[in-house]
Amino acid sequence: MKKGFFGLAAGTALITALSVSSAFAQKKYDTGASDTEIKIGQTVPFSGPASPYATIGRTQAAYFKMINDQGGINGRKIKLIQYDDAYSPPKTVEQVRKLVEGDGVLLTFQLIGTPPNAAVQKYLNAKKVPQLFAATGASRFTDPKHFPWTMGFNPNYFVEGRIYGQYILKEHPNAKVGVLYQDDDLGKDYLNGLKAGLGEKAKTMVVAEASYEVSDPTIDSQILKIKAAGADLLFSAATPKQAAQAIKKLYELNWHPVHILDINATSVGAVMKPAGLEASKGVISVNYGKDPLDPTWKNDPGMKKYFDFMAKYYPDGDANSNFNTYGYSTAQLMAEVLQRCGDDLTRANVMKQATSLKNVTGDLALPGMSINTSPTDYRVNKQLQMMRFDGERWQLFGPILEDKSPAS
Repeated sequence: MKKGFFGLAAGTALITALSVSSAFAQKKYDTGASDTEIKIGQTVPFSGPASPYATIGRTQAAYFKMINDQGGINGRKIKLIQYDDAYSPPKTVEQVRKLVEGDGVLLTFQLIGTPPNAAVQKYLNAKKVPQLFAATGASRFTDPKHFPWTMGFNPNYFVEGRIYGQYILKEHPNAKVGVLYQDDDLGKDYLNGLKAGLGEKAKTMVVAEASYEVSDPTIDSQILKIKAAGADLLFSAATPKQAAQAIKKLYELNWHPVHILDINATSVGAVMKPAGLEASKGVISVNYGKDPLDPTWKNDPGMKKYFDFMAKYYPDGDANSNFNTYGYSTAQLMAEVLQRCGDDLTRANVMKQATSLKNVTGDLALPGMSINTSPTDYRVNKQLQMMRFDGERWQLFGPILEDKSPAS
């Protein structure tokens, strides 16, 4: 009798264990995910003043097409829903609401631009919808304490500005610095970072500051103001259109200050060529990814994968554009996070995976650089290397600069 009882108890325990195990193995989904599909959404400036960035969205769409052709992620196809917001914050609000409340996306991915991301940040955090790898480096997008559902991708603008300030102190300690900056979080973060890098000397070294609105037709008057102040070093915290205008105007004026340009405006195709390759010679910036124009990477396996991808999935795109390498790298990271989510495709788990990346290296990361995130440090790219434009392509110089100090 006792034997029968214990046999029954053991059998019951086994059934209970199996049912618990089964429960843990069950797939978990939030809105936007299913056995067959993962819906993600983004806004892209396919029109408007920041339309040079549109090719980023096209590259990302092509990348997910490639992923789907390969069977998807853990057997699920990626449905990327893209809307044009023309880099207009009110339009971004309208389109993101449509993505969340109409299309029912699991997350937003790589919304492009600082003002558009700022316009929807509170909304997405209130809805607990991941605002992943936002295409901006403003400090507010790497602030887990106040915005736990938002992660920027770009190097933090304040940190990048601080690096330029430190570079100026070392290489041009007697410079008279003029700053051209976009009048939003992007430009202000760069300006404040630059001053932080210059430290006490900022008060005497910065001789002129001139802001512009994205909608301004030209920045000629701002450049003339900075020149008149006697600046011999110009820092342009700008997006592509205004960066190209600044380079061109300096050349027209036959004015040759040391010119430092932020990382967002380093596209050869969208900035240097429109401004004039000769006019662009000597411009300084930073990078964290391989440049497709650099022969150093000719036989690099990651670069070969990228060129093969462009040839097959985006043949109309400029494979030499760093906007397209950016699109490729961001899409690759997004795919990596979704892969790590396994069958737990909840919004909370998406954020958990995105904020626990350790030594992740993409195909196009510079040697020695990797991605590390944590629940208290949302910054994706914290390593940079200086580079200078030689009239044809960017040339890297100096050591890898790693920022280990606070983001702001």
